Amino acid sequence: MPELPEVETVRRGLAPVMEGQVIARAAVNRPDLRWPFPPRMAERLAGARVDRLRRRSKYILADLSTGETLIIHLGMSGRMLVSGDTQGLFHHDHPIAQKHDHVVLELENGARITFNDARRFGAMDLAATDGVEAHRLLAGLGPEPLGNAFSEDYLIARLKGRMTPVKSALLDQRIVAGLGNIYVCEALHRAGISPRRKAGQLSAQRVARLVPVIRDVLHDAIAAGGSSLRDHRQTDGELGYFQHSFAAYGREGLPCVTPGCTGTIARIAQSGRSTFYCAQCQR
Repeated sequence: MPELPEVETVRRGLAPVMEGQVIARAAVNRPDLRWPFPPRMAERLAGARVDRLRRRSKYILADLSTGETLIIHLGMSGRMLVSGDTQGLFHHDHPIAQKHDHVVLELENGARITFNDARRFGAMDLAATDGVEAHRLLAGLGPEPLGNAFSEDYLIARLKGRMTPVKSALLDQRIVAGLGNIYVCEALHRAGISPRRKAGQLSAQRVARLVPVIRDVLHDAIAAGGSSLRDHRQTDGELGYFQHSFAAYGREGLPCVTPGCTGTIARIAQSGRSTFYCAQCQR
C-alpha cells in the first residue's frame, strides 16, 4: 500500500494541474470501490473549482469551492494519472479508456485526471470541508511526521511505558500518521535501533534521535518519487526510484550498508508483516 512519500508524490504531481481549476465533467463508472461512493458524486463534483490540494496521512484531500472536500485513498493499486493539455507543464494525449478507470475528472484547462484501481481497495468520499478532520477516515490520526507537532518531546511522551516493539508503535497511525512498513524499517536502520526493542525501554535520547531520522528518510523518498515495488506510479505514469536506495527493506541476506558494519540484513515477522534489519548494528 502506498505510504506517505508515494501519496505526497502523487499530490505534488496533481497540484499544478488541478489547483484553481474547475471540474467541467465527472464520470463515476461504478457504484463503489472499497466502500460505496457518496450519493450523486459525479453531480457534486461537476462545476466545482479545486481550491486546494493537500495531504493528510495517506489521504489526498481536494478542497472544493462548494464547501466540500474530496477524500482520496489510493488503496493497494490505485493510480491518479494526468493526461491532456496541462498548460505547458507536460502533455500526454488522453489514453484509451481502461477497464479499471473508475473515476474520471475532466478539467476546464483540458487536463483529464483518471483514477485507475485494478484491485479496487482504494476509496473516495465527500465531506464538508470545515469538518473533514472529524471524518471517520481521518479522526484519531496522529500528527504528521513532517509537521511541527511531531517533535522529540511528543514522541518521547507517546512511547513512554509502551511494551510493544518500537516498529509496531511507529506503525500505529494514532501515534504518527502516514508511516508504513517500508519507511519504518528504513528509519530504524538509519537510527541503529532494533525493531525488536520495546518502545518504552528506549532511552529518551534514542527516541529523540528517531524524529530527524524519520524526517530525513521521508524527504529522501519524496525527492526520489517514492518507491515503486508493484503498483505505485507518479501522475505522469513514471516509476518512483527510492527502492534503489533501500538500506534494509527487501534486502534479506545482503550485506549491511552501514559503514564499518559486517552484518547481514535479516527478515523477521512482526504482527504479520516482514521486518528487515541488521542485528549487528541495530540494537
